[in-house]
Amino acid sequence: MKNLAIIPARSGSKRLKNKNIKDLRDKPLLAYSVIAAIDSGVFDRIMVSTDSEKYAAIAREYGAEVPFLRNEENSSDMASTWDLVKEVLDGYRSLEESFASVCVLQPTSPLRTAENIRQGYELFDRMGANAVVSVCEMEHSPLYSNTLQEDCRMDGFISGEIASTPSQLLPVYYRINGALYILKESYLWEMESPYDQGCYAYKMSSINSVDIDTEYDFMLAEYILSKR
Repeated sequence: MKNLAIIPARSGSKRLKNKNIKDLRDKPLLAYSVIAAIDSGVFDRIMVSTDSEKYAAIAREYGAEVPFLRNEENSSDMASTWDLVKEVLDGYRSLEESFASVCVLQPTSPLRTAENIRQGYELFDRMGANAVVSVCEMEHSPLYSNTLQEDCRMDGFISGEIASTPSQLLPVYYRINGALYILKESYLWEMESPYDQGCYAYKMSSINSVDIDTEYDFMLAEYILSKR
């Protein structure tokens, strides 16, 4: 049964220009996901889905394949990840190749390791899952969060019950960290969301869960890498 890794790396990011190929210490950002995928040893194909020949050349330099470029519809910042994945699977079908599972590795998660990927697949196999999605513990409880009124008054910002409860007694919340999405290929075509049925959480450490979207995130990832 064959496993496919897809690393989606479109050009034209707005908040952090060309972030997917921006140098993070000694190599471009997308290279970290390619290398982790290779080192995990679980994939038959590792492909970078991009709309840019420049990005494709960088991906190939680090060991990924780019058998075709992404279409225009799936190259906008509003495009669905799952429509993109279906486009990739259709592309491989035209090359007479199919897969049992698909793993999406966002290039914006450079601290995700090969061991994280292997452990995600171990959970996927052990649970007979339709999907596995990586999460990490939230840095701050969402129970301490709320919207603000226009005048910034905080009346009722936190409920009395929560305000009087020691933080260590509050429930633990997790967030999707964007580092790892593993799905059965057959499930992908029938689902409305990966979380519909038979989806399991793979817990990652917060330190491996940096998701780069801003300059601050980039600086944080650089600092953590410098300490490894």
